Amino acid sequence: MRTGLVGAGLLLVGAVLALVTGTPVDDLLALGERIWPVLLFVVAITVVTELAAEAEVFRVVAEKLARLGRGRTVVLWAFIVVFATVSTAFLSLDTTAVLLTPVVVLLARHIGVNPIPFALTTVWLANTGSLFLPVSNLTNLLAEHKLDGVGAFGFAALSIVPALVAVAVPVVVLGIVYREELARSYEVDVGGPVADPVLFRWSAVVLVLLVPALVSGLEVWIPALVAAVVLSIVFVVRRREVLRFSLIPWQLVVFAAGLFLTVDAARGFGLTAVVEALAGSGSAPADLLRVAGVGAVGANLLNNLPAYLALEPVGTSPERLVALLIGVNAGPLVTPWASLATLLWHERLRGLGVEISWWRFAGLGLIVAPLTVGAATLAFALTR
Repeated sequence: MRTGLVGAGLLLVGAVLALVTGTPVDDLLALGERIWPVLLFVVAITVVTELAAEAEVFRVVAEKLARLGRGRTVVLWAFIVVFATVSTAFLSLDTTAVLLTPVVVLLARHIGVNPIPFALTTVWLANTGSLFLPVSNLTNLLAEHKLDGVGAFGFAALSIVPALVAVAVPVVVLGIVYREELARSYEVDVGGPVADPVLFRWSAVVLVLLVPALVSGLEVWIPALVAAVVLSIVFVVRRREVLRFSLIPWQLVVFAAGLFLTVDAARGFGLTAVVEALAGSGSAPADLLRVAGVGAVGANLLNNLPAYLALEPVGTSPERLVALLIGVNAGPLVTPWASLATLLWHERLRGLGVEISWWRFAGLGLIVAPLTVGAATLAFALTR
């Protein structure tokens, strides 16, 4: 509820700023036309993944990962790294934070190991692993528009090198910090059968078909919406009580819309000139590091969405735009509000009775965020 209230407040602030600055109605309509497909995708993909979780798809995947680990925690953790990366790349960082967090925590408890390394793996890779595809992050969907609709494969071609580095650096840091916990062994326990095999099969098939559809060249909201409708129909037949209003992430939609409107209206107060002065110009390695650094700091001070929107005008070339995405996607690892995925992750942890102090989170983030953003940006700059 707090996220929704903050979003409503931002909508009010944005509306007031738009009135004060005299933002043309046509500009507001253009903003709405740009963001509605993004928000519709978020709603649809959230419904799909929530219903798939109800059908126990993710539980079964977690149990299979536990068996594949063959009693070695480090091997199981490696599978979780892959799972979190793939989930983020194809289903978005918020999906990973919401759905994978309880999976890995319950899995850790099931095998008797510390859940914190698994939980941190989830939230760090939800952020740093969101550079692969347009669907991985709302910022990418917005940037794809500015890149003249390069499509999933064109976007991946631009971002693949920094995306791989942005995944590798946090994994190395986690492996060093939690090497003792990850060196332990566990006993493999076979899980029970799913409650409704029909729901499970339908959900699994929809997810398998959705992944290639998201990179097919269609606007991503179309396959996501189709998948949500199909699964909703199946659940109407099999388990109607699951279909409730809370499946729709309305708070996230209100929050994101409020951020978009507020930042867009703030440009009338000279915001663009300020960020252009901070981010500089040029596409040399030092220039790209500057853009990425400003993006990372902005994301941790505000949130990655308004940071991207505020800094988007400095993305005057594909190289500078990718550097900005590196900063706002891989950088928000320090403050709890730096990305909505981090807030959602912490709420899930609290609901599961897992405590990690924000001081501990910020301390580790201050180490891994500069390393990740710096290494990913340099790798990108040197391979262009």
